[in-house]
Amino acid sequence: MSDEELNTKISLCDALIVRSGTNVSREVFESSGGRLKVVGRAGVGIDNVDLSAATEHGCLVVNAPTANTVAAAEHGIALLTAMARNVAQADASIKAGKWLRNKYVGVSLVGKTLAVMGFGKVGTEVARRAKGLGMHIIAHDPYAPADRAHAIGVELVSFDEAIATADFISLHMPLTPSTSKILNDENFAKMKKGVRIINVARGGVIDEDALVRALDAGIVAQAALDVFTIEPPPKDNILVNHENVTVTPHLGASTMEAQEGVAIEIAEAVVGALKGELAATAVNAPMVPAEVLIELKPYVTLAEKLGRLAVQLVAGGSGVKKVKVTYASARAPDDLDTRLLRAMVTKGLIEPISSVFVNLVNADFTAKQRGIRISEERIILDGSPEKPLEIIQVQIANVESRFASAISESGDIKVEGKVKDGVPHLTKVGSFEVDVSLEGNLILCRQLDQPGLIGSVGSILGEENVNVNFMSVGRTAPRKQAVMAIGVDEKPSTEALKKIGEIPAVEEFVFLALQLDQPGLIGSVGSILDEENVNVNFMSVGRTAPRKQTVMAIGVDEKPSTEAMKKIGEIPTVEEFAMKSPELAPVIMNFTVKPAERKI
Repeated sequence: MSDEELNTKISLCDALIVRSGTNVSREVFESSGGRLKVVGRAGVGIDNVDLSAATEHGCLVVNAPTANTVAAAEHGIALLTAMARNVAQADASIKAGKWLRNKYVGVSLVGKTLAVMGFGKVGTEVARRAKGLGMHIIAHDPYAPADRAHAIGVELVSFDEAIATADFISLHMPLTPSTSKILNDENFAKMKKGVRIINVARGGVIDEDALVRALDAGIVAQAALDVFTIEPPPKDNILVNHENVTVTPHLGASTMEAQEGVAIEIAEAVVGALKGELAATAVNAPMVPAEVLIELKPYVTLAEKLGRLAVQLVAGGSGVKKVKVTYASARAPDDLDTRLLRAMVTKGLIEPISSVFVNLVNADFTAKQRGIRISEERIILDGSPEKPLEIIQVQIANVESRFASAISESGDIKVEGKVKDGVPHLTKVGSFEVDVSLEGNLILCRQLDQPGLIGSVGSILGEENVNVNFMSVGRTAPRKQAVMAIGVDEKPSTEALKKIGEIPAVEEFVFLALQLDQPGLIGSVGSILDEENVNVNFMSVGRTAPRKQTVMAIGVDEKPSTEAMKKIGEIPTVEEFAMKSPELAPVIMNFTVKPAERKI
């Protein structure tokens, strides 16, 4: 059926079921005249469905994500064994009239270590089958509960440990910003020489050029690939034509049984949705009343970003099982529906390391499916209920943290935030008070509170043209331990982060990805104050827009000299500044910083 025919007939339909070849565009939803209630995608991917248009027109989109699990796992095992015994190459050789027994000597699987990278449904099934082949199985998945892995004899380890100790690596992770090209030159260099790699997940998780280099260098002995960055790959693709690579044309889900299973699963999902049942496989959110959405919009963003921050603080190998979300509000419980906020916290927790689309419909089911129990607590505050919420707090229990200072007195990872002037802010990490806008990315540092540290960090970032959009320092007492939260627009290089970690006063730090002003300014001011041994106790940057005019407020314990103030005023991007010393309070310096073009 052509696009024109679909647009013509769709007004007669309540539901539409498609595979990947049919494009369900905005025109389809507009042509339906509001009658179309459900779109079912027979498979996992929904790239061919306009989700925004579907949501705008009140149409639910569902998919069939589970029926392909066994088929994909079986294909992974097929590639594993075929690669180990050179089946594809030997077959081609015999058909070419050759008999090369000595050339195609394989390797045994018994006793070898298989690293399963991504311990979801498919990864788990691959592990079960590989155990039956006598292999030792380890796995890396920042979300997988340790007890589920142990139940089938699998050990959860860190990413670096997995790739460094494995004889075989099987990829089963989704393609997300954090997993894109995760197997690159840097990580290939960490692997055991002669490692073998299988990929039936997504092509983009491997840097294909880097894999060719690793194959040529002998770091990777063989690779078996079912997926590619570009599909179909070009005929002259070096990786596809490499003699040590076995390839198949994305056949992971291509079995008779899987195709039938997908058909049944999507039919049941569509029928259930038409009956008004909550669809566990929904991939878009239902329509939310406009007035509620407008009021909760900044809190929805805050909830998701706190979830993203919290899960990134979890150390590798720790399974997230127990999450507590606390809301502080002056409104009565009946006047505050937190389902959307809870769904957005769940979205923040799960989506960074999963291909699942989390929304109000499927949030609770998705969390339960992954063994995550999310509880809620409401704190009733005195005061006017004009504002829906004062704070949102997210706690993850029984896990280790990449940043020890994020652990609260109760032993949980804890982050807390609020909305200020319509913008989400991080206000607490562990037991430390901070105040940083949740824009761009975030660097958290725990350090000894002493002069020069802000200047040192700012200078390192400025050298790389990494712009600081916000900075806050929370400390226990002057010149004692403190946590510095730094918002940055760009991700610093590995080398820059290494330099920050090497600053003597920095006890620990972590970079957290969330998402242009003038790079280097904070470093310049910090260096001038450092020369005079003037300690900075807090810093805040407010701006009209990235790389536009900003106002920076710096709190200092000692009053800078006249010469130091003169030097600050001579910084090219400082338009004006003033110093005030409130009675019984630290000195405060305010700057107006003019916009500057970003250097290319």
